[in-house]
Amino acid sequence: MSASASGAHQRAKAVKESRAGASAVVASTPRKLVSWVQPGPANSAEVGLVRLGNLTRLSLMLTPKPGGSFGEQARQVVSNLASTLQQQAQPMVVTTQTVFLRHPEDESRFKRILAACYGKDQPLTSYVLQPPCNGALLAVEAWAIGGKSVRVKRYGAHAIAVSYDGVRWVSCGGLRPKGGTSDAYAQTLRALRLAQSALRRANSDLEHMVRTWFYLGNITQPEGAEQRYQAMNRARTHCYKEIRFCRPLLEGDRSAGVYPASTGIGMSGGSLVAGCLALHTERRDAFLLHLQNPRQTPAYAYHRKYSPESPKFARAIALVTGRNITTWVSGTASIVNSESLHRGNIRKQTEQTIDNIESLISPENFAAHGIRGSGARLTDLAKIRVYVKRQADYLKCKEVCERRFGPVPVIYALADVCRPELLVEIEGVAFSRRA
Repeated sequence: MSASASGAHQRAKAVKESRAGASAVVASTPRKLVSWVQPGPANSAEVGLVRLGNLTRLSLMLTPKPGGSFGEQARQVVSNLASTLQQQAQPMVVTTQTVFLRHPEDESRFKRILAACYGKDQPLTSYVLQPPCNGALLAVEAWAIGGKSVRVKRYGAHAIAVSYDGVRWVSCGGLRPKGGTSDAYAQTLRALRLAQSALRRANSDLEHMVRTWFYLGNITQPEGAEQRYQAMNRARTHCYKEIRFCRPLLEGDRSAGVYPASTGIGMSGGSLVAGCLALHTERRDAFLLHLQNPRQTPAYAYHRKYSPESPKFARAIALVTGRNITTWVSGTASIVNSESLHRGNIRKQTEQTIDNIESLISPENFAAHGIRGSGARLTDLAKIRVYVKRQADYLKCKEVCERRFGPVPVIYALADVCRPELLVEIEGVAFSRRA
């Protein structure tokens, strides 16, 4: 038996033993991993605090109040980020961040501010033209990590690796295809080639990819005989055809639909920005779940009327390591089975979207996928992004989100959603414990 086959056999044995143990204590109440820290009068940072033993992870959602110049708002964001990190019990490293901008010319200004703050040790940064809904000129989502076992290594401008407790994450960001074409199919293929190149520099590859983000300009606009989002789906289909995503780590049915979790969302302009996350581990107690939603048709099985080549992504991907679970929720909208619901009604679409997320990550859905005593609740989310199509819908959408999610850290950004009738899309990350 080869070393890799032996490792997979040992991992499967460990997973079965873990399942057997979990079934005996399913009635116990697992300790909550996530706590939320709300901003004070002088600090706009909303923080999701995740404690994993001696390791601490922070999701920081920073949206300044509108008013003042871009420089003033940007310095406020950076100051609040630094202040939050200084308040932690152990040193923290900012590893990745997404910067949401109202105006493209502000990207170069923020890069200069980052260079002054971080020097050569800058976080991996993606810039997206999605204006914050509250009227601010920018917003920042940042991830930070701290702990004795943490190792961080940068691989150029587009990749960073974070290792701890036998798990290695490789993040790629700011992938912006060049070449003068605005064709969404060509843009997507080039973005995926850039992802492969960045991953290989970090000793990874597309086969280890578990999460992707595609920010596509004019996402619902026609392009030839199809919509730009449909052209993006065609490119993903062609690129993914021969890729076996994370097969040694996967549990459950591997016969079809094994793809990364993903967000495909609009942004201003006609370009594309992409990012991804890859996973490596030799832990015997680690495995991945490719989650589908009982309320929804798998995206890869959508009828051709929605897209000649269906969207190739999982509704969510969950990593189980021992008793800890990390669940990446793909961009989720008001779709039941495969039909868009509540056309024109932002409140009902937001409610339906949250219902879909709640069902997707629920212990009942994990049990349906063969893993009992697991899953998550909305209160286990460390952060969410809410993409709102129309500025006029922002406050109505925000009211529903605050009522349903509570004080979860959030960024609200203006962005077109992949179907013309859909008004909102939500994604997030949950951290939970097995019973």
